[in-house]
Amino acid sequence: MKTFVSLASHSAIPPPPSSITSFSKNSSGQISISYLQPIWAADRYRKNFPLSSIKFQQRLPGFAHEKIGHHSAISTAIKDTSITTHEEMENMDIFHVDPYLEKCKDHLFYRWRRYTEQKEAIEKYEGSLEDFARGYLKFGFIREDDGIVYREWAPAAQEAQLIGDFNGWHGSNHSMVKNQFGVWTIKIPDSNGKSPIPHGSKVKFHFKHDNGVWVDRIPAWITYATVDPTIFAAPYDGVYWDPPPSERYQFQYPRPPKPEAPRIYEAHVGMSSEEPRVSSYREFADNVLPRIKKNNYNTVQLMAIMEHSYYGSFGYHVTNFFAVSSRSGTPEDLKYLIDKAHSLGLQVLMDVVHSHASNNVTDGLNGFDVGQSTQLSYFHTEERGYHKLWDSRLFNYNNWEVLRFLLSNLRWWLDEYNFDGFRFDGVTSMLYHHHGINKSFTGDYSEYFGFDTDVDAVVYLMLANTVIHSILPDATVIAEDVSGMPTLGRPVSEGGVGFDYRLAMGIPDRWIDYLKNKSDDQWSMQEITSCLINRRYSEKCIAYAESHDQAIVGDKTMAFLLMDKDMYIGMSALEPASPIVDRGIALHKMIHFITMALGGDGYLNFMGNEFGHPEWIDFPREGNGWSYDKCRRQWNLVDTDHLRYKFMNAFDRAMNALEDSFQFLSSTKQIVSYTSDEEKVIVFERGDLVFVFNFHTENTYDGFKVGCDLPGKYRVALDSDALEFGGHGRVGHDVDHFTSPEGEPGKPETNFNNRPNSFKVLSPPQTCVAYYKVDESLNGIEHEAAEVYKAEEGLDHGAQEVSQLSNMLEGVEDSDLESAEVSEEDEEAEPITADLVTRYNLLHQKMIMTLSSIS
Repeated sequence: MKTFVSLASHSAIPPPPSSITSFSKNSSGQISISYLQPIWAADRYRKNFPLSSIKFQQRLPGFAHEKIGHHSAISTAIKDTSITTHEEMENMDIFHVDPYLEKCKDHLFYRWRRYTEQKEAIEKYEGSLEDFARGYLKFGFIREDDGIVYREWAPAAQEAQLIGDFNGWHGSNHSMVKNQFGVWTIKIPDSNGKSPIPHGSKVKFHFKHDNGVWVDRIPAWITYATVDPTIFAAPYDGVYWDPPPSERYQFQYPRPPKPEAPRIYEAHVGMSSEEPRVSSYREFADNVLPRIKKNNYNTVQLMAIMEHSYYGSFGYHVTNFFAVSSRSGTPEDLKYLIDKAHSLGLQVLMDVVHSHASNNVTDGLNGFDVGQSTQLSYFHTEERGYHKLWDSRLFNYNNWEVLRFLLSNLRWWLDEYNFDGFRFDGVTSMLYHHHGINKSFTGDYSEYFGFDTDVDAVVYLMLANTVIHSILPDATVIAEDVSGMPTLGRPVSEGGVGFDYRLAMGIPDRWIDYLKNKSDDQWSMQEITSCLINRRYSEKCIAYAESHDQAIVGDKTMAFLLMDKDMYIGMSALEPASPIVDRGIALHKMIHFITMALGGDGYLNFMGNEFGHPEWIDFPREGNGWSYDKCRRQWNLVDTDHLRYKFMNAFDRAMNALEDSFQFLSSTKQIVSYTSDEEKVIVFERGDLVFVFNFHTENTYDGFKVGCDLPGKYRVALDSDALEFGGHGRVGHDVDHFTSPEGEPGKPETNFNNRPNSFKVLSPPQTCVAYYKVDESLNGIEHEAAEVYKAEEGLDHGAQEVSQLSNMLEGVEDSDLESAEVSEEDEEAEPITADLVTRYNLLHQKMIMTLSSIS
């Protein structure tokens, strides 16, 4: 969910001595800008809103806790706990990573003290933080040997009963008992060896206000909730979920290894059907996961998993935090989906919403708020407990039971469903008391570490990341933060907040601004480059050109912004493309590729955008006649062979495969050696690849000189202009590009664009090409095999596959291959992976082993 913020450009953060920024001129006098890692800058991001930006007051780092004036309910409990010494805090690693944090030391010390005190108190009174996060073993419905125990935290209730199908919805015989902590309990014994509450039966928590009124609420820890689909706006019911062993899904596949760099496919299960309806978990597993795998993604991020009564909220107004969304199936169905993903080697992340909760009283957690004080509620009271733009409730992260509830919620999804991590939604709203509403983040550190900071929320996030990485060390945890708060992506052990990645949210908005407001000749290569690389080098980012946010009703997908109505009439590949479609497909490929290659340490794409899905997203609502037409994915477009959607999809698959082979996203080598606003060219190196982007609408640059690091022979690894990607095939893939030395060794100032070597290329307009250095140490057969593979697939999968070929060909002489012929079905052929088959082709009557990626 987007945070409603207005951000001005961040002020530049001075680079440390290890960072080099240089300028030079080429022979024509064109200025070249060279950025050498490490890059040290806050996320730069601009966005204009109708309301004028309200600048922060410049304050010294302070204590939001003291200003707000609230006090911990457990303050007496933590007085006798030890805290980290001042000397230990002085040496926290975050100060070594970022010396500019020194001026915010007081605030960071206070934050760390709050975290350690909270953690130590939990360890003292609950055993450990990990045990504390097993609240689902104490609260909600707990099956014991001789019956069922049900517990609910509701300190404001005067009386309480459990009602449901099992007792005819009459609770007089099932009254609950309240303890001194506000926890209501009842144990219902088995009857003749049978469970007193049948699996799948409906239940509710029935309690009395202090004004004498009785209300029914869905249990807060319920793991499944359903609604009668035949009744419009019917209330949800909690469902007791305890299937017999024969009906429980048993996981069969282990979690896959954590990838070096996540290539994330963001998906919404409900809208994943081609038909205008809600799709199911099992349909997604069987029909969509194979597409994701085939396109070489390694991670799936699932939206809208937590139950939400309003479908149109995109899953962000959660009503039942421990329950799976029943629209798409049962808990066992979701387990099937995750297990299927793991069988394909795909990580599964969950979009978790702990930044706020639905305002729905009947179906959601808000129903437990009956006007009590904040320490007796899940939420803050009055303005602090309400998000005025989201119309939702805001948690009190300083409350013991709220911490138990939220931390346990995270562990529940990891333990029960085998999720591999989370993408935390709305983190900016959590970090600040102003929630980022109409605020400008200029990059001044006082904006992040001062009175505006919600230290309670920051401490919760530190505890959350500690729990997650303790339970699952290889978890991937991503923060949706637009503010660029320093330390958000550093480990908690260093004094950071603990996220593995943050979303680079400025990038898609920059692209949308260009597509909406600038003609092609107004595009600034330096501005694009600055937007993509301007991030904190010590904190990893997930880059994306567009997500679900950019396509929500009122806006359009990137492909539709580029081609608009021409997508209805001009996508046939049986006739020449119109200039609009030709430009649109070309820029679609370029924008996504440069965002991946230069924008971060991971990459994200929303479901359908890989093939240029047209139009926009609009969930069924009164305003559109409750239509599902724009709330689905038109897979038929990419599956129809004579339509041009297949070209964008093929390029998406190829660029993911390129990253899989060369692992450039996880490389620390990122050098932008040349940008030219006049030529509309960007040249950079990432990992072992050299990238050349030509955004000019007309100019072809023949013999264009490109700087590089290592001498040798370079060839095309990926070309957006290739015929198989809907291009014009103007770049030769069999051309060897030999380097020439530049300048004097050891004197960068004499080099070409600060690079010690160079080679020349052909760069057609609105194209991008990645080049790789040929390993000339390979023997003839290995090299031929790699080249045939590259030619057939449109890209070179690089050193990893070549090494596999080398192992298979080791000891095989050319003469032995003269008459060899192995079929794809030959069981004796050595498999490379479960998803690859081998085949042999004759090249001048000689057998060359090649690979073909298949699902």
